[in-house]
Amino acid sequence: MEYKNYMKLELYGKSQNEAFARVTVAAFASQLDPTLEEICDIKTAVSEAVTNAIIHGYEETNGLVTIICRIKNNELEIIVKDEGKGIEDINKAREPLYTSKPELERSGMGFTVMETFMDKVDVYSEPGKGTKIVMTKRFKSLVRD
Repeated sequence: MEYKNYMKLELYGKSQNEAFARVTVAAFASQLDPTLEEICDIKTAVSEAVTNAIIHGYEETNGLVTIICRIKNNELEIIVKDEGKGIEDINKAREPLYTSKPELERSGMGFTVMETFMDKVDVYSEPGKGTKIVMTKRFKSLVRD
């Protein structure tokens, strides 16, 4: 798919930057004329993806979280990636209520939330090299490139 409109954002992996990430992606998505519900869905999914990168990807260290958003017609693709520790077992990590950080009282619902609010979620990860989450949302409105 050829994308003609995109943005790229790099953030230092600190929890204080999560709100900025979700608002920035929502602002970029606003050109698709989303409903309030669609904007809330995007914010929630981005929040979960960025939080996962910070808490699970970098754990006690810090690094960059990269967010790339691309628009094609009525579809928004959001990529959130880190260069952190990666995920050993992606299928296990995607199970509802699974958490690798029970001591932090994490709910283990991050991927489930992303899958609930987005039309498609793909996860790519390699231990020691990081994780990339690709989320896609289709909108009712039709935007011409």
